[in-house]
Amino acid sequence: MYCLPLALPAPLQVQAHNNSRFQSKPKPIRAMRAVVQRVASASVEVEGRTVSEIGPGLLVLVGLHESDSDSDADYICRKVLNMRLFPNESSGRGWDQNVMQRNYEVLLVSQFTLYGVLKGNKPDFHVAMPPQNAKAFYASLVDSFRKSYKPDAVKDGVFGAMMKVNLVNDGPVTMQIDSQSPKNSNDVIEEQS
Repeated sequence: MYCLPLALPAPLQVQAHNNSRFQSKPKPIRAMRAVVQRVASASVEVEGRTVSEIGPGLLVLVGLHESDSDSDADYICRKVLNMRLFPNESSGRGWDQNVMQRNYEVLLVSQFTLYGVLKGNKPDFHVAMPPQNAKAFYASLVDSFRKSYKPDAVKDGVFGAMMKVNLVNDGPVTMQIDSQSPKNSNDVIEEQS
């Protein structure tokens, strides 16, 4: 059983029920995925020990797709570092400054479950990049962030470990980025203020 939206006119409801072309499936994402959260603070624990922590800044959960390439990593790095998620305290304008302009920190955490698909009640992660490839690829992504910003301002979790990620959301503000077409992007890394 499924519910149709109440706003549809009656004839269209009958068509949608009888014609499968109106029931579209979501297209699978074939790109690197980042879930970006503005935080007052965040930390990662592994086996009861804090391995990384930041003050104000961005917590970025990164999902690697099996088809990701360097251009996907470059796109995500540019977008995350240039997202204007912070207010400008001087001018009072909201959504005006990026993490670099505020001199804040970034905490990157690899999370293959961002590519989980439910098959019945069980998650399936077959489109996530295999761990043997993902570890080196993730390390190069972290390196790109450090080269593009300040090395000591970019922290990360432990790849492949069971982690406890603690965060204090600021807002809350949460954005999702998929690198669907980085080759067509005209994004330019902004100069630090």
